[in-house]
Amino acid sequence: MQTDARGALAAAAELGPFFAVATGPTDASGLRPVRDLYTDPGPLRARLAHVEAVLGSDARTAASITFQGLAARVLSAPLAAAMLCGTVPLLTPDVLHFRVTDDKPWPLWCADPDAIAVPDAAAAARALAELLIDPHLAPLVAAVRAQVAVSPRLLWGNVASSVAAGKRLVAAHRPDVAERAAAIAEHLLATGSLQGAGELLPPRPPDHGWTFRRHSCCLYYRVPGGGLCGDCALDEVPRRS
Repeated sequence: MQTDARGALAAAAELGPFFAVATGPTDASGLRPVRDLYTDPGPLRARLAHVEAVLGSDARTAASITFQGLAARVLSAPLAAAMLCGTVPLLTPDVLHFRVTDDKPWPLWCADPDAIAVPDAAAAARALAELLIDPHLAPLVAAVRAQVAVSPRLLWGNVASSVAAGKRLVAAHRPDVAERAAAIAEHLLATGSLQGAGELLPPRPPDHGWTFRRHSCCLYYRVPGGGLCGDCALDEVPRRS
């Protein structure tokens, strides 16, 4: 176990762009603390409109997909760091920064984050819940719902789906930590607003330990050419009148 936040974030970033948080010296132009995303409606309003136009969807579907992307960006790096390195980087809303871009996930940056070591799955889940649920995710849920009438149950289902997806990707990338990844995700999914968002089923490849099925739908089937996600509560696409 380690408390090297930069090293843990570098390990997480190997999983892909949704897990990437840059650290160290950077060009600060356009960077804003993530807290602004929850309090200033401007950037979120523009992102919702952009996603709606790109997807050709209705506002509720765009809100769900936008929220899922932003929530995944905030939670994926610390989640993976805990699973891979036994470390939770303390990426609070004031020290984590974002930069608005037009057509890709917004890049995230933190100068030199602190971190805590988490010796077991229960401790990791507690630390992740304290870092993420009330400081980041609940304000993001509220900010999205202030602009679009979308169910909080759906949005928390999106968070839970991102936790399960992170667990799957970590296990595929590092089979040696698959058991720890599954245990951390299981504990986290039983915490706070994530509790009851879905159920854990016997594992289907490539999952290790369990496969997640949510109790809600992200509405992606309403995107032209879209369909049901692998963890969707629905068994078939609803017929539209």
